[in-house]
Amino acid sequence: MPPADSVGTTRAANQRPRERARGHTKEAGSKKRPFFRVVVTDSRAARDSSFVEILGHYDPRKKPAAVQVNRERVDYWISKGAQPSDSVRTLIARHLTPTPPAAEPAPKAV
Repeated sequence: MPPADSVGTTRAANQRPRERARGHTKEAGSKKRPFFRVVVTDSRAARDSSFVEILGHYDPRKKPAAVQVNRERVDYWISKGAQPSDSVRTLIARHLTPTPPAAEPAPKAV
């Protein structure tokens, strides 16, 4: 008989229960030299433990801060139900959202 998952329904022995994905930043720098990877991980895992996929990198020490994130993969994981952490949500909003072009000043009437 196949094992039962936490809800009591049965599943095939070779299937894993659906993971609750979450977008996190994973620390990768050394002391006083922060560097972060934007990763998708199981929400029950610790911050710097195993991950499912690396979505990009964030280096806050560069001016301006260097952000390289694969937007297509972020959109894919969000469509699959992944919840970005507060820091990842802020990172996306500040660095990956296109800013509207500045309005040109109206010409002065002479």
